[in-house]
This record gives sequence, structure tokens and C-alpha cells, in this order.
Amino acid sequence: MIGKPIMPQTKKITLEQTASAIGRERAQRQTLIGLGLNKIGRRSAVLDTPAARGMIAKVAHLVRVIDGM
Repeated sequence: MIGKPIMPQTKKITLEQTASAIGRERAQRQTLIGLGLNKIGRRSAVLDTPAARGMIAKVAHLVRVIDGM
């Protein structure tokens, strides 16, 4: 096996979308979709990884962290 072994991540972060993506930059809309969100009030659980934390930081003004972090 080459590289680091993949460790299973069990910790998740639950998010809720609190604001609309209408009128936002394309990158922010796509980030919401990547997090599994697309409408106000929707909730999504994502694995707690550095990539997910970066995505959350990018759209922090549009989402609310319910559990995790």
C-alpha cells in the first residue's frame, strides 16, 4: 500500500442552511451543493474533515452548525 492508510471518520457535523443562495457568487452556490444543501431550512450531515471545514468557512454566513465543531 502506498501512502497513508485511510482511517474511517465517524465524527460528523450537522449543518442547516439559514439563507438563500440567490444572488451569491457561483462558487458559494456550488459549495452549498457540495455540502448537500440547496434550500433554506434543509439539514445535512458531513464528515468532519479539513476540506469540509474549509467549505463551511466559505459559506459560514449562509449556514448554521447544529452539531459538531
